[in-house]
Amino acid sequence: MNGEPIRKIVIVGGGTAGWMAAAAIAKILGEFPGLSIQLVESDAIGTVGVGEATIPQILSFHKLLEIDENEFVRETHATYKLGIEFVDWLRPGHSYVHPFGTYGLDMLGIEFHHFWLRGQEAGETVPLDPYSIGAAAGRAGKFFWPQLNNPRSPLSKLAYAFQFDARLYAAFLRRRAEAHGVIRLEGKVIQVHQDGETGFVESVELEDGSRIEGELFIDCSGFRSLLLGQALQVPFEDWSKWLPCDRAVAVPCTLGGDRQPLTRSTARPAGWQWRIPLQHRIGNGHVYSSAHMEQDKATDLLLANLDGEPLAEPNHLRFTAGHRAQFWEKNVVALGLAGGFLEPLESTAIHLVQSSIARFMAFFPTTAFGEQERLRFNRDTRREYVDIRDFLVLHYKSTERDDSEFWRYCRNLPPPDGLAEKMAIFEGSGRVVREHDEFFTEPSWLAVMAGQGITPKGYHPVAGMLDEAETKKRLEHIRQVIAQAVSQMPTQEDFLQQQGSAIPVGERASA
Repeated sequence: MNGEPIRKIVIVGGGTAGWMAAAAIAKILGEFPGLSIQLVESDAIGTVGVGEATIPQILSFHKLLEIDENEFVRETHATYKLGIEFVDWLRPGHSYVHPFGTYGLDMLGIEFHHFWLRGQEAGETVPLDPYSIGAAAGRAGKFFWPQLNNPRSPLSKLAYAFQFDARLYAAFLRRRAEAHGVIRLEGKVIQVHQDGETGFVESVELEDGSRIEGELFIDCSGFRSLLLGQALQVPFEDWSKWLPCDRAVAVPCTLGGDRQPLTRSTARPAGWQWRIPLQHRIGNGHVYSSAHMEQDKATDLLLANLDGEPLAEPNHLRFTAGHRAQFWEKNVVALGLAGGFLEPLESTAIHLVQSSIARFMAFFPTTAFGEQERLRFNRDTRREYVDIRDFLVLHYKSTERDDSEFWRYCRNLPPPDGLAEKMAIFEGSGRVVREHDEFFTEPSWLAVMAGQGITPKGYHPVAGMLDEAETKKRLEHIRQVIAQAVSQMPTQEDFLQQQGSAIPVGERASA
């Protein structure tokens, strides 16, 4: 073996990222002889704690940890999520859903949406949403398990994720991690000690003078990036040219409004507002550009658009879109905000942590810290950030809005090359291009490009093999089958009660 097995792992920072890492590493490596996993966090340092919406990939992470779904939903006060509704993004008064799962039914060997485009050319005016079981059920407030063993059912095309209280999720994972031997140490890191020759981190020093030594360090210290950014001086790649929002104000409120299993993003004059309905409260936030709106105005706008009474004082956040030039440098790996930040427009923050954990475990080093594995980890992680960045920029770039300086800036911004090519191909022929098995699938790109008003000039020639009447007939049948399936699904409230994962009504006000 090239190098000795690593036996001393130190995670700096708790929160969602730290405890996800602790729980996963302990689950995978927990039986390794002599292994020590320590997590250092301070109760005096707050966490961001606003990333409460997820995407379906979280199910794989939970499967790895053997998490019981009903227990998780109950303990984290979670609700289900079938997609994201985008309100006023194309223009005021317009909305569409980016659903999980797929659209319609592929026919004649090509993707369904080409037949939808053929129908649009023939005079059909029905948007994409009614052709998605996720979008239709989400708008109707319905939920049920996907029926993967019944391919003839629209429910076979359903996919889902969760919306949950991030702090409760961290506590939930902490209990699992500690049960697998992870040791939590309370304290604030005040100094990082490095080897004078190699620069490798040897230990972190706490306020009480104690030193926590390790062979591998996981930096989950949030925006501070104590190890990767401050100690190892890894530079930050700034993407604010493409993603100009650099501030957020967040506040939870009491329950009110609809209870759809959807995250909602509403465009505002200088950014957008999120709405995440949980079982016990609603999470809200306003992401905005400080160059186009002042903090007080952004806060007032958020507070004026809540569905319930505020439950806390507004929490103000500052950030810059982008990432560190390397995510793994020497013996330090950064997860979450310590490595990079992309605004939560598509709920990718938690996924980026979990995918990095999975990628790092695949390349888990020995004390030799192989260079090739480190380079590959950094290259693959950066590529994932770039793919998500381009998808986020699409929302801002493709819009009819010109009612504020912010939106005019976004409309006129030259997109990254990869995004420009995707948009041009879709506009020219209706084809959706997916690179290198990238994170967002063809249905996701379709949902946002169509939802944001990109109208293709053509479609796959095979779609023209059906005459107009037959095309319209099939489209109507697909809509009817989906609508019928949705009508038979229980509401999300009833489903939670049936599964025993609903929290008691009396706990909602005090949770």
